[in-house]
Amino acid sequence: MKIRSFIFSILAALPIVVNAQSAVQYNSAEIKLKLQKLNTLGSALYIAAHPDDENTRLLGYLANEKNVRTGYLSLTRGDGGQNLIGNEQAELLGLIRTQELLAARRVDGAEQFFTRAVDFGFSKTSDETFKIWGKNQILADAVWVIRKFRPDVIITRFPEDARAGHGHHAASAIIAREAFVAAADPKMFPEQLKYVQIWQAKRIVWNTFNFGGNNNTAISEDQFKLDVGAYNALLGKSYGEIAAESRSKHKSQGFGSAKQRGQSYEYFSPVGGQTSKTDLFDGVDLSWNRTNTATIQKLVNEANQNYNQINPSASVPILIKTLSEIEKMKDGFWKEQKEKEVKNLILACAGLWFETYADEPNYAIGDSLKTHTQFVLRSSIPVSVNSVNNLKKDSTLNNTLKTIDSKVLATKSSQPYWLAEKHLTGQYLINDQLLVGNAENVNSLKVQVQLSIAGKVLTFDSPVIYKYTDPVNGEIYQPLAIAPPITATLSEKAYAFAGSSTKTIHVYLRSFRDNSSGKLIPQVPPGWVVSPKSIDIKFAKKGDEQTADFLVTPFGNVSSGNISLLISDEGKTYNEGLKIVSYNHIPLQTLFPQAEARAEKIDLKISGKRIAYIPGAGDLVPEALKQVGYDVTILSENQAANFDLSGYDAIITGIRTYNVNDRMKFLQPKLLKYVENGGTLLVQYNVNNGLKLQDIGPYPFKLSRNRVTEEDAKVTFLAPNHQVLNFPNKIAEADFTGWIQERGLYFVTDADPKYTSILSMKDTNEADNDGSLIVADYGKGKFVYTSLVFFRELPAGVPGAYRLFVNLIAKSQPKL
Repeated sequence: MKIRSFIFSILAALPIVVNAQSAVQYNSAEIKLKLQKLNTLGSALYIAAHPDDENTRLLGYLANEKNVRTGYLSLTRGDGGQNLIGNEQAELLGLIRTQELLAARRVDGAEQFFTRAVDFGFSKTSDETFKIWGKNQILADAVWVIRKFRPDVIITRFPEDARAGHGHHAASAIIAREAFVAAADPKMFPEQLKYVQIWQAKRIVWNTFNFGGNNNTAISEDQFKLDVGAYNALLGKSYGEIAAESRSKHKSQGFGSAKQRGQSYEYFSPVGGQTSKTDLFDGVDLSWNRTNTATIQKLVNEANQNYNQINPSASVPILIKTLSEIEKMKDGFWKEQKEKEVKNLILACAGLWFETYADEPNYAIGDSLKTHTQFVLRSSIPVSVNSVNNLKKDSTLNNTLKTIDSKVLATKSSQPYWLAEKHLTGQYLINDQLLVGNAENVNSLKVQVQLSIAGKVLTFDSPVIYKYTDPVNGEIYQPLAIAPPITATLSEKAYAFAGSSTKTIHVYLRSFRDNSSGKLIPQVPPGWVVSPKSIDIKFAKKGDEQTADFLVTPFGNVSSGNISLLISDEGKTYNEGLKIVSYNHIPLQTLFPQAEARAEKIDLKISGKRIAYIPGAGDLVPEALKQVGYDVTILSENQAANFDLSGYDAIITGIRTYNVNDRMKFLQPKLLKYVENGGTLLVQYNVNNGLKLQDIGPYPFKLSRNRVTEEDAKVTFLAPNHQVLNFPNKIAEADFTGWIQERGLYFVTDADPKYTSILSMKDTNEADNDGSLIVADYGKGKFVYTSLVFFRELPAGVPGAYRLFVNLIAKSQPKL
């Protein structure tokens, strides 16, 4: 056992990130837009399956032209997608895509909601999707969102049949239609009615579209259509321009979009409810008349008519009168919504800014945080602070920055609520009904601020954030992280043991509190041996870090299980690690996943040692190969172009390398020469759209969109005597058990006869497909192209995937 101490800030080495949270400030034009929105009482909910499925142009139009409250319900967080900017997969990718969606909504003005459904990867039918998701629970979540949001109109992105192109897509349309009906039925999910009321939307429509060609379209001129290509002078943009900015926030999916300008129509086909003829909101009263409050209508009209963009503060008195009238309304949906809107307008028109921040970026559960609430008033409206966190203050505000200190207690972890518990393949575990639908955690750390504005007492919640100044990027905001007192992080998500060899397991420890101590206890599968049995740990300062090493040996007949860590601290036990996701386009994300990793004992022989890896869009295959003894060198395109490659036993290209690396067209001749001289080149999957060169291999083949999504699909050996199925490991049917998410994607088609197809597989009720793995001799060497999802299987520690992959990169042997 070794233990080493060192002190440094993990955050100091991280990239700068964009603002996570800042006080809302509207300019004069935005205030005018919000005033118009205050005069509109209507809502629309768009429903689809994934981040980036939404029609951002229509969302922007509804939110900013029709001025209705607009929401997007994405059934999943996009966890099963692919990542073009890094190697995060599954839950971590879902976290990134959640933040990208929130960034998109800040552009187009809509709100964001989710169900608990997990994006488990590509699905070919809605039946398969519902089987994995658990249809009734996802329907319940959609009904909950509808009952809370109370949309007048529900809009779906996809049809319910195969034209949707994805089982999740079709399922989202089915869920939307059934939820439209169920939300109005008190017999459906009655447990929700403790918190919400039933709701009947006026109609549900399908936002039809072209499915990739004029001969494959759902659009027809007899459908209701709407020109959403208008220009919004207050925003200085058309809705096509807003849509492109919004869609371009989906950076992990490579969805940067060109701005569109001019006339543009959206088409709608009725699904349920009353059919619209002249407007999506036919039959819906969008005025204050729906609340029987003529006085408020008059006041809001007056506020709009008399608004002075040069002097917004002149609107404060009429807005205060409006708020007082809204407060007299009977409690209900529109009272709550419009109170929020008018209070924010009062702040904006008064030129009043305030926010609350803490001194440090992270704290431990149970800590008392000193907070600082800053105020500044940029108008002549009389404003004073009555109290902060119920501490009485009598402070008149002006254009001089004023700071008031208070304290709040960190009572619970900031772990994203949907990741708080282990989850099923198809859905996250959410135990609190009130959290369902939320895009992210409701900030529990907040300061209550009571103000007197022109004689009107108003109360606001000010979330506590952390901010600092970067010498290059200026003021940076990030969410506060509330952590266990000590975290213990395993270096890998899964550990692969070649036979009974001993492996050193590295643990990274971090303290989130001064003078913290405890005992670190590793747990291994039954029969396995770990040394030492425990380690005493002690930290003097918050932020201190240590590493600890354990030796684990997979003795006995147990071939797999979990390695986990427990920390005993002051009578309490913790089992969380630390994971930070940092990209420039999203707020810093700090997670505390369970300190647990898969452990697999694999009957594995390897041939060759030195591997060169040319990265693509991002994967964890190099790290997986290092675990079983390979010496892996990551090569940049310049290194690949200039280094002598002959010393490598195999060269591997990462996923989608030929899609994302412009230099591959220049590297390809050198790579093929390496093969010709006796080397092995393995190319992992690419997509057929956007290839940097068409001839990836030494002989022609094409890439299709075919895939096998059933991870347990039967695999047939087409060339059972081929070396890749026999050396150095004898591959058997059992090697294809335990795979996760899928078998493969973007299979090869039309391969030259010089290639040998090794495997055949298929999804239920489909034809056999032999395009998952092809091999060709070229000169003295071997070229391999595979569409199998090794980028998922190896990091997950799947034994058979390791055995097959090792065979694929083994040097050519005499034919059997």
